[in-house]
Amino acid sequence: MRRALTALAAAIAAVALLSAPAGAVQGGTPDGNGHPNVGLSVFLYHNIPLWRCTGTMVAAKVYLTAGHCTGIDPDLGVAPDSAQVWFNPGPIQLGTYAFDGNPCKATDTGYPCKGEFTGTPVPHPGWNGFLTVPNTHDMGVVQLTAAPSKGITKIAPAGYLDKLATQRGQQNVNFTVVGYGVQFERPNLEVAAKTRFVGTNQLQNLGSHIAGGYNLIMTDSAGNGTGGGGTCFGDSGGPILHTDGNGQVWQVAVISFGTKYCHGTSGAFRVDNAQARSFLSSQGVPLN
Repeated sequence: MRRALTALAAAIAAVALLSAPAGAVQGGTPDGNGHPNVGLSVFLYHNIPLWRCTGTMVAAKVYLTAGHCTGIDPDLGVAPDSAQVWFNPGPIQLGTYAFDGNPCKATDTGYPCKGEFTGTPVPHPGWNGFLTVPNTHDMGVVQLTAAPSKGITKIAPAGYLDKLATQRGQQNVNFTVVGYGVQFERPNLEVAAKTRFVGTNQLQNLGSHIAGGYNLIMTDSAGNGTGGGGTCFGDSGGPILHTDGNGQVWQVAVISFGTKYCHGTSGAFRVDNAQARSFLSSQGVPLN
């Protein structure tokens, strides 16, 4: 989905902002101010916009997202070196960028060149550009230069998902998903709103060869009739949230991958395992 930054393909790279890792919670509803610390991010290389993703503030200046958003892309042979972030619930309007594959100019304003906040992408050190399931290492952060003060989502305690599934049975475990962008995706057609949406997904399994203790596999159908929440392109890096019996909301995973045309099942990289928690701690994220 991400094309090489060659002279021939440079223009295509910018167009990828409209069709590649970009999306929103399919079948969900506009979030409004429900999750004000979930943002839309555009990642750039040498000031050339590459792709967009979703992410969540998990510390004062730490924005949690996916490794494939923050790290190297093998097809391009580069990793983004900066990010622009918006927390506006949307729709986020296009700015002055020409989408011609050239770097953003100092005079360019708005999406995708000038966000509300800016920062430096940091992928998990194990991210190698491939979804090597089950342990994809598909997580990363953006270290922002300033604190957005939009609120902070708490990271789930170690082993939270395993205990949850054991206690309740997987068919009764629903998650809240939040993301920006695509509401409908089919061959040669995409509807991208650049608006924050919220929906509900249901746990499918934690123990398959794809899950393997590292991924949360979900159905992209409504959880117990509580509202659809299929994930799609650009939800990448967005939060998977669970509310416990005491009303505490925890982030349990970051959206990682899905099925063709954004229907069926989707996967999210867990943040309640030891390696994820070690990385988050190294980036200044408070753990419970």
